[in-house]
Amino acid sequence: MSYPYQINSFDEYQSAWKKSVEDPAGFWGDIAQHFQWKKPWETVLEWNFKDPSIKWFSGAQLNITENCIDRHLADKANQPAIIWEPNDPKEHHRMLTYAQLHLKVNQFAHVLKNNGVKKGDRVCIYMGMIPELAIAVLGCARAGAVHSVVFGGFSAQSIADRLQDAQAEFVITCDGAFRGAKDIPLKNVIDDALISCPFVKRVIVYTHTRSAVSMIKGRDVWWEDEVRKVETAGNPDFPAEVMEAEDPLFILYTSGSTGKPKGVVHSCGGYMVYTNYTFINVFQYKSQEVHFCTADIGWITGHSYILYGPLSAGATTLIFEGIPTYPDAGRFWDIVDKFKVNILYTAPTAIRSLMAFGLGHLQNKDLSSLRVLGTVGEPINEEAWHWYDEHIGKKRCPIVDTWWQTETGGVLISNMAGITPSKPSYATLPMPGVQPILVDEKGDEILENNVTGNLCIKTPWPATIRTTYGDHERCRTNYFATYENLYFTGDGAFRDENGYYRITGRVDDVLNVSGHRIGTAEVENAINMHAGVVESAVVGYPHDVKGQGIYAYVIYNGTHGDEAMVRKDITATVSRIIGPIAKPDKIQLVPGLPKTRSGKIMRRILRKIAEGEIENLGDTSTLLDPLVVEEIKKGRI
Repeated sequence: MSYPYQINSFDEYQSAWKKSVEDPAGFWGDIAQHFQWKKPWETVLEWNFKDPSIKWFSGAQLNITENCIDRHLADKANQPAIIWEPNDPKEHHRMLTYAQLHLKVNQFAHVLKNNGVKKGDRVCIYMGMIPELAIAVLGCARAGAVHSVVFGGFSAQSIADRLQDAQAEFVITCDGAFRGAKDIPLKNVIDDALISCPFVKRVIVYTHTRSAVSMIKGRDVWWEDEVRKVETAGNPDFPAEVMEAEDPLFILYTSGSTGKPKGVVHSCGGYMVYTNYTFINVFQYKSQEVHFCTADIGWITGHSYILYGPLSAGATTLIFEGIPTYPDAGRFWDIVDKFKVNILYTAPTAIRSLMAFGLGHLQNKDLSSLRVLGTVGEPINEEAWHWYDEHIGKKRCPIVDTWWQTETGGVLISNMAGITPSKPSYATLPMPGVQPILVDEKGDEILENNVTGNLCIKTPWPATIRTTYGDHERCRTNYFATYENLYFTGDGAFRDENGYYRITGRVDDVLNVSGHRIGTAEVENAINMHAGVVESAVVGYPHDVKGQGIYAYVIYNGTHGDEAMVRKDITATVSRIIGPIAKPDKIQLVPGLPKTRSGKIMRRILRKIAEGEIENLGDTSTLLDPLVVEEIKKGRI
């Protein structure tokens, strides 16, 4: 397959960006012609950011799985679509060709239909990183169901919150999952979640770890049994459900500045076109190459750049079940060597973690197949960028530093590998179709360069968030109400003299921990559920590996245990309610919190103390009790 819209030079980039700004409908309409549609569109783009209302390819009909699988069967039937590397390197890997993936997705779409799933139904998927997770996602899309994948590290309470919000009556899970040295009892976690979700009609369970599980008659069925029924019926083909371009494809929950996670909704047509376009152009993908994105499919990176982007491009995508340090810190490099990986896309957190293990794990590993390196999830610091460039890319692989969000669906700002200029720690230039601007606190655009401001986007791109599930007003207030007629990213950015962007971090009450966004309110709510906790406040602080760590200030009046035990109990509470990903790195027990006379917590002060800037706290005269700050400074961990 050739990609007629692949950009091949900086001049072509500048021309494409100019056209995309001057004539977005013409630009994206030309690109969309190269996909398989059941019915063409009537209009390419209708939008306003006030409601917001964003529609791409209105009137068009399609099914994304026909673009990800069926259209490749003529010339790529025997090419690997998915390579799966298990958690345990001693176990055998698996490969699924496009023909095999087609069969399995069709079979599973039948399984869903046989179990009562209809077009528009929400299906929660809570599985390990195995090929069946991809099959479940694509099976939902083929049947017209809206999938909502939940990361396998979330707790029963977090799953229940998501199930209730989406009113998902169907769940797909595994008996368990492997992650490094741990066995994660996924089905048991689901069972705990479903205590408060009696509306769930069916749970489909895939056998992976062969751990003991409880199977409830009338609700729980085995994946393998259901597939056998389809095989026995002899009807492997499943005609792809006809979807409108603006029908929802999936819901993906992300932390917000309130305690309740919000369900970001992406639609079928625009998301497909944009993830494909960005995958091909950012990574400069060449036919037959092996693309290894190390993310989990439970996050947007996995949706867009393990599944939908690569598969819609007819690529070979690699799914890895384990972690980069198991059984040792050479695991990524073993995988690159074993499968002759051409593109490696990972998080700065992983790079910093592997740096700490030294260069011994790189010895005797053949990394010569690598052509492009990428980073995602958070800004990469210069030290990690240079280590990645020198020791992994051998100074011959361009590094694409991609900036984007769950809400954006695909990469918005990034250099294109070997095409547009790169600069360590800078995302650099916007993708065609993306118009970033910097604004000040009043919302006035900052036109000059060498400035810092709040990062906004002026116009929609095809994968723009459409709504937050069941609560459109929350979508409006979160993203489109802060600054009039702009999408507000929640991030700050610096723009240099060349117009290159460097993301400086969140400017709202959301932390970026190991590339994952966690709302401070969500963590505070979990801490406050501990019996002895009166009140808490959570801020971020610089962390050598994670980028940002979680620092919790806790007012505690319980009598149970010493301080060390109290901290462990609070940590266990957060793990139980949200999941281990949200555990505070530091917990300081404090006599009070710095509050204004109106009761607002002065997080600016707490953030500075957490960062060690205890001498320069700014004006504290508006505090109800300035002495509490001195006590907090003395007890800083």
